[in-house]
Amino acid sequence: MKSAETAVAPGEDPRVYARLLEQVYDATMSGGRPPARPRAVVGDSWDRVRAAGLEPDADPSDRVQDSELDRRRRESGLVAVIEELQAGLTPLTTDGDNILVVADRDGRVLWRSGSNHVLAQADRLGFVLGAGWAEHQVGTNAIGTALAARSAVQIFSAEHFVRSHHAWTCAGAPIRDARTGAILGVVDVSGPAATVHPTTVALVSAVARLAESRLRETHLLGLDRLRQVASPMLARLGRPGMVVDADGWVAATSEVAPRSRVTLPAHGLDAAAWLPELGQCLLDPLPGGWLLQPVDSSGQESPTMVTVDLRVGRTPEVVVTGGAGTWRHTLSPRHAQILAVLTEDRAGKSAAQLAESLFGDPSRVVTVRAEISRLRRVLAGLIEARPYRFADGVRVQLRV
Repeated sequence: MKSAETAVAPGEDPRVYARLLEQVYDATMSGGRPPARPRAVVGDSWDRVRAAGLEPDADPSDRVQDSELDRRRRESGLVAVIEELQAGLTPLTTDGDNILVVADRDGRVLWRSGSNHVLAQADRLGFVLGAGWAEHQVGTNAIGTALAARSAVQIFSAEHFVRSHHAWTCAGAPIRDARTGAILGVVDVSGPAATVHPTTVALVSAVARLAESRLRETHLLGLDRLRQVASPMLARLGRPGMVVDADGWVAATSEVAPRSRVTLPAHGLDAAAWLPELGQCLLDPLPGGWLLQPVDSSGQESPTMVTVDLRVGRTPEVVVTGGAGTWRHTLSPRHAQILAVLTEDRAGKSAAQLAESLFGDPSRVVTVRAEISRLRRVLAGLIEARPYRFADGVRVQLRV
């Protein structure tokens, strides 16, 4: 993973640099010739934000209700590491000059902490609980830009796209799911521009990595505990079975082909369900997971058929069939394009090759990886990586 780039170099006077940034910003936004080029991460962000139609003098306001905020907190996957994040960044927040913010994968502010006087300044910027700070909502900033660039960033003064944020500085780093590599959210330290320091982004990045390690440990510990319960149960079962956690990660198997994860229905589980990887299964709840028993007592798994339906006049969808059931999912236009490409090339494609196929630009690998990550959450176990392709044994057809 590449190291985070600081906004202000060590030894550079932030006040002098802020004046230069204002000149660069004003010239760029007016279409003139700037006295210097913005940093690459900033220039790329400005291009994305302008393409999204945001104006420099925008006053965006997008805040969810408390009930939606609570739901997002529960489902963020970050609850277990909030205390770790707060403790790791105490040196930056105890002096009262900065605040700590944790946002989800959509850039929605889930938690804030810090001194009242800095929180009050953040309030005036709309930097409040439940607010959306993705780039398309508030322009270039450490939360939204870290999500878009998929790396730690520091944004200082007039590097912010929205003019009202120029008195602010922020450093943010993405937190990834150790199991999938998908981004769960961003940890951010923000404050008045005068508080900028070249070491801040490095510290924020290090704390994000510690949080990822803790999430990995928590996941493995949960699987170990589930395995202790499951192993004797599977030994006594006398038929094929599999034990998974609440997210479908496999803890133990018996007479079933090993895999790391299976796809569980998004709407919840009943006493029986059809699963793409196993076919029709009986399901029994366990503490922290499920016991899955394929109905076919021979343990032979029915072939999985994936149909990508892109016929004109119909809503694009993917249909997964096998065993005794069928599972459907409506596709976004981008996901429909990706599946069409993977259907036509079963050998698979790299991120750059997919970017070339989708956009005619092999450099847009960040966008491709983000879209594939979302798609694999829906089709867990059916799409492999390196290269991106349908899993072995999956039959695929494209209907156009």
